[in-house]
Amino acid sequence: MKSLSLTTAAALMASTAALAQVETRTVTFQNEGATLSGTLYLPENRGDAPLPAVVVTGAWTSVQEQMPANYAREMAERGFAAFTFDFRGWGKSGDLPGDVRFVESPAAKTSDIQAAFEFVATLPEVDADHVNGLGICASAGYMVDAVAGNPLVQRVGLVAPWLQNQDIVETVYGGKDGVAGLIGISQAAEAQGGDIIPAAGPEGAEGVLMPIGGYYYEADRGAIPEYDDKWNNAGWEGWLTYHPADNPRRLDKPLAIVHSESAAIPQGVQTFLAGFAGDATAQWLEDVTQFDFYDNPADVTRAADTVAEHFRLGLDG
Repeated sequence: MKSLSLTTAAALMASTAALAQVETRTVTFQNEGATLSGTLYLPENRGDAPLPAVVVTGAWTSVQEQMPANYAREMAERGFAAFTFDFRGWGKSGDLPGDVRFVESPAAKTSDIQAAFEFVATLPEVDADHVNGLGICASAGYMVDAVAGNPLVQRVGLVAPWLQNQDIVETVYGGKDGVAGLIGISQAAEAQGGDIIPAAGPEGAEGVLMPIGGYYYEADRGAIPEYDDKWNNAGWEGWLTYHPADNPRRLDKPLAIVHSESAAIPQGVQTFLAGFAGDATAQWLEDVTQFDFYDNPADVTRAADTVAEHFRLGLDG
């Protein structure tokens, strides 16, 4: 396993983001009986040759127009075909089984990512031999699950990954009693067909998933018209019992991670990397918060540089 410090990475990598424009195309694809809405990002004036591709996924509760779109544009500017989409139950995509929406389901989202890879590999603009995955925040774990053992995918990159295990879950969500209480809420919500609350709110707000202000609550950042801004309490059990930090050995693809000690649960990344036996590049940026990774131009650019270079290495093989 190899690890690059910020200084080393900066010395090795210059931004290759061109001044070229990016064009987009809205598409749909199917998974488990539902129609999912996606967007293909392509470099303008790209020629006729198929391009290496990147499937980009975002944080929990997010829609494709938020941080996934930012990174998809960065990838397209660097010469990749990039693809984003709304998971089932979110944004413009169809419902989960039972007409359920706004459930943060690791299993369902992993399945959706796998379906997205299958769809992208069929597109004429895409070089099906060079398809990669980029997961941001919560979807980092889903992305790892979706690419592990997947012959369609060559490499994986994770930005600001939220990789939790039981210890981290208990630390974040109020200890064993807090976790048990949330699982009880989840089971009650599921029994009654769902219990939907706001996803984002001002700091200290009650009855809100994320009462912290910031990205999801600010209209010029993540609080865009397309954002559902909803959370179904039925999703707590699946989320709290999902422990991707404990399962690094399932990943059989070269890995690049960009994170910061100032962002969310860096200990999860450290645990994951300690157990990962494959080829890994880790770039640790200084004083970058979780939300900075979503839309702060300088930090998004640095993260995009690292993962794009990682994906380009696959073109040599």
